[in-house]
Amino acid sequence: MSQKVLITGGCGFIGRYVTQELLSCGYQVRILDALIDQVHGDAGPTIPDGVEFIQGDVCDKAKVGEALQGVESVLHLAAEVGVGQSMYEIARYVGGNDLGTAVLLEAMIGLPIKRIVVASSMSVYGEGLYTGADGRRFGQVRRKAAQIKAGEWEAKGPSGETLTPAPTDEEKPVDLASIYALTKYMQERAVLIYGEAYGVDAVALRLFNVFGPGQALSNPYTGVLANFASRIANGQSPMIFEDGQQRRDFVHVRDVARAFRLALEKPRVNGHVVNIGSGQSYSVAEVASLLAEAMDAPHLQPEILHKARSGDIRNCFSDISKARELLGFEPEHRLEQTLGELAAWVRTAGAIDRGAEMKRQLEERGLVS
Repeated sequence: MSQKVLITGGCGFIGRYVTQELLSCGYQVRILDALIDQVHGDAGPTIPDGVEFIQGDVCDKAKVGEALQGVESVLHLAAEVGVGQSMYEIARYVGGNDLGTAVLLEAMIGLPIKRIVVASSMSVYGEGLYTGADGRRFGQVRRKAAQIKAGEWEAKGPSGETLTPAPTDEEKPVDLASIYALTKYMQERAVLIYGEAYGVDAVALRLFNVFGPGQALSNPYTGVLANFASRIANGQSPMIFEDGQQRRDFVHVRDVARAFRLALEKPRVNGHVVNIGSGQSYSVAEVASLLAEAMDAPHLQPEILHKARSGDIRNCFSDISKARELLGFEPEHRLEQTLGELAAWVRTAGAIDRGAEMKRQLEERGLVS
């Protein structure tokens, strides 16, 4: 008898790929998903054959209890997602992410569940790791508001020295620069504390910028590539905060789905937090230009705003040595080789551009400077 796995948020962008990954490897899958409008719009879910589906919020104790019956493992992906939005819809994010995780863990007590894997986020790091000219590590760098207001975008050392961004490993201390980051850190810590207390295998995967076909193109608080694609599909230039030279790590959703399956299967990963990224870094402006070319719109070059959003960081990209060691994880779908696939999907998907609306909402609340 194959193992039965509950995926919370299994109808979301990442959840759908995780579902397919597990099905292809012989798992039984049950999904709990609230189907919130911001992510799913008016479209109903497409549930693969053989998958059990329960519509319900992860904060609903009764629904969660129903979903947990008869499963051996849990992949906890259900969450509110969006750094900018979290800064003004605070109760929504704390409720959906932190209370939802608490309800799930409480409902698991006493059940024969062997492992839980939670989706955490690179946002918990705040700024990524930096090194000085002498090679010294700087693990807690934060830009000052006055510096950002003056358009000095790059992070500096404590004495104003120039720093070089470096791949961020799991040893870097967390630095929670947004409400979203705070809620994701609580999720991962709650899951790991629960696992240790109750003798349940527990793993937290810190996901970097996930991209691929199927992302919610009309949700302005989703991934940056989806935002760019929505703008370009509607004949608009991608909007980029700061100067566009901030660096990120973009990891394909199929690689992420495989990482979740490996986190279910590998005994050595129990009790660990693990980065899941591509191990590559790209400037945001570079990615916008590459996507515009892939979408046959090279004339739509990025609109550089020279403004910063509250809670944004300058540089963060992954060191995936630990994922390689504990999971046997190796990225297979590089950004440069998969933008054509993303562009082809965007042409058929249709996208409502809400980027300007997102910018206005942030500006009205004083969260753009």
